[in-house]
Amino acid sequence: MRTRSIFVLLHRWFGLTMAGFLFVAGLTGAVISWDHELDEWLNPDLSHVTSRGPYLPPLSLVTRLEQDDPRAYVTFVPLVAEKGEAVSFFVYPKVDPATGKPYELAYTQVFVDPVTGEILGRRKWGKPALDRRHLLPFLYKLHYSLHIPMMWGIDRWGLWLMGGIALIWIVDCFIGFYLTLPGPQAGRQAAPKLAAARGWWQRWRPAWQIKWRGSSYRINFDIHRAFGLWFWIFLLILAVSSASLNLYREVAQPIVNTVSTITPTPFDTRKPRPFDQPSEPAVSYAAALNLAEAEAARRGWAEPPGSLFYSVLHDVYQIAFFAPGGDHGAAGVGPAELYIDGRDGRILGDRVPWVGTGGDLFLQIQFPLHSGRIAGLPGRILISFMGLAVAALSVTGVVIWWRKRAAQRMRRRPARQGAGAASGRLRPM
Repeated sequence: MRTRSIFVLLHRWFGLTMAGFLFVAGLTGAVISWDHELDEWLNPDLSHVTSRGPYLPPLSLVTRLEQDDPRAYVTFVPLVAEKGEAVSFFVYPKVDPATGKPYELAYTQVFVDPVTGEILGRRKWGKPALDRRHLLPFLYKLHYSLHIPMMWGIDRWGLWLMGGIALIWIVDCFIGFYLTLPGPQAGRQAAPKLAAARGWWQRWRPAWQIKWRGSSYRINFDIHRAFGLWFWIFLLILAVSSASLNLYREVAQPIVNTVSTITPTPFDTRKPRPFDQPSEPAVSYAAALNLAEAEAARRGWAEPPGSLFYSVLHDVYQIAFFAPGGDHGAAGVGPAELYIDGRDGRILGDRVPWVGTGGDLFLQIQFPLHSGRIAGLPGRILISFMGLAVAALSVTGVVIWWRKRAAQRMRRRPARQGAGAASGRLRPM
């Protein structure tokens, strides 16, 4: 079998394997590029407030929330608020002393008026539901994990599946590109290099074009091939960043470590606790925040603390520094962060934008590239469009396979009918 035929076969079966997954990922990706804005539009009662006045101290709101529901432990605290906007806290269930297991909570996110402290509503982030409360978080989680549930104590099945699809996608990007190239022309005499290059381009140029006056099959085929060429570099970036994000520990870190040094975070070096054994910090939120502010001042960081997260599975505080509104849609690779030990208050490390080894920078840019946020608003528009392009490539690829399969069946039918007729003529009377 010729090399090109092998690649045609691989492209066909790789494409069919990925088509359904990439169709879902493409459409959901086009939507969640605007998750913050769409969520606010769908749920103005949770997102907007009319009260005006001084904001209540964020940590006092933590106390109120935990007093309101003693079963819940606040793990994410927004420290800055935008004018007219609510703030959202995330919670984790405490352990029930009677059972030794975490309480069953019907929610994970709480929306609060930062001026009055009023609880505006609650929801379970990522819950499989299509109502307006849960639609955007549902689509977000569907995008990267298909909502595959935890099994046998492991919650990464969806990440592994979509990460595996992304690895196939990376390989198929190069196979698809190769198949658009013109094959060698047999029997042609040697020509000057310039003339040969022009002739090669003339034979490749149709792959970039769509013949809108052709048959429906031809138009579908041209769209599939031309879209793959026009957006090839963006498709490859999406594929690589998908694999890096979903298979961070399993693939991205080991590969990058072979060519560069990676500065590990506490989340990389500490083995997480089981999900049903969360911990409460020995260092209070107020103490951790004071330590972070002092360290940021020592380093000369200008941005204020924007959010505080405590990992109940790692015993680590993560404090991010940004101005109001800087946590969504801003260009770049994200805010500066400090990591503090929840057991003894030690500074465990940091994440500083655009600072680190080559490996650190490569891993820093994966989510900003994948979401388009590295380029701000224009990047998000591009990624939203690319999501639609990925869905279109998935559909047109399946259509090409289906039409070819139907044509092959039609060609085989007369042959089978002819063989049957011949067999009937030879049958004894």
